[in-house]
Amino acid sequence: MSGPAKRPDTYFVVSNPYPTPEDSPLTVLFAGHSQTKPGHKPGPKVVDYYLLHHVLSGKGTYVCQGQTYELGAGDSFLIEPGKLVNYMADTLDPWHYRWVAFEGRLAEQLLQDTGLSSQQPVVHTGRKRSIGVLFRQVQLAFQHRGAGANLKANGCLHLLFAEFAEALRPLRANEPEQATTAGQTVQRALQYLSKQYAEPITIELMAESLGYNRAYLSTLFKRQTGLTPVTFLLRLRLDKARHLLRERPELTVEQIASSVGFQDPLYFSKQFKRHYQLSPTDYRSSLLHPPGSGD
Repeated sequence: MSGPAKRPDTYFVVSNPYPTPEDSPLTVLFAGHSQTKPGHKPGPKVVDYYLLHHVLSGKGTYVCQGQTYELGAGDSFLIEPGKLVNYMADTLDPWHYRWVAFEGRLAEQLLQDTGLSSQQPVVHTGRKRSIGVLFRQVQLAFQHRGAGANLKANGCLHLLFAEFAEALRPLRANEPEQATTAGQTVQRALQYLSKQYAEPITIELMAESLGYNRAYLSTLFKRQTGLTPVTFLLRLRLDKARHLLRERPELTVEQIASSVGFQDPLYFSKQFKRHYQLSPTDYRSSLLHPPGSGD
């Protein structure tokens, strides 16, 4: 019985055409592809950057941390800097793969968020063609040398991380620390409100966004903070408004109201006076002319 038809050996790599600062949080260094020879074995070796491979066709094995992985089309594997690894193409059906190399202080956090590491260096994406396309887009960005090559390469890398995170999610769901406690739920709600207080959000919208029933989320929130979400949001907006009244004298009261999420400046003024016993205008004046200043 004959094996797969032999494909001609190929190798191509292109480096990032633009230098990036040494302290850049994330830099894509180079990208390429290769149709390897039967039994091609570039290790054991270590590298001083992160290296992602994606198998387009054929087969091979990857050895990392003493674990051997049998890989084929649709599989990707990570090589971390300083880790001794070994990978070899199949002798009958050698793999054709693409790769991208990157470094930077943000890389470790992104990989951690994705779920990839030397303990989990392989991700299976099956027949999803978009993975190979993203690898190729990085290569093309560097080949074309466009002004946005760095941005495009980084964007493609982020999209790859997102695809891998989605593929690894069923594995990570079994980790015990993934269980969400009431405290974590409320922290998510606090973060949501703290980041989006200036937008026309509602508690219903927040609950839907976080995947909870409104009444359930409100009960948890009040139990943890002593405030309802509505009251917390109002106080947060008023506190932000007070800060702007102090720090941004060039802004009108109406502009400040709009900046912290109040669509009606009269309602804003009413709520501000109810909480601070001064109207926004009087509060600002009291900062310029504090009591006893003699002005």
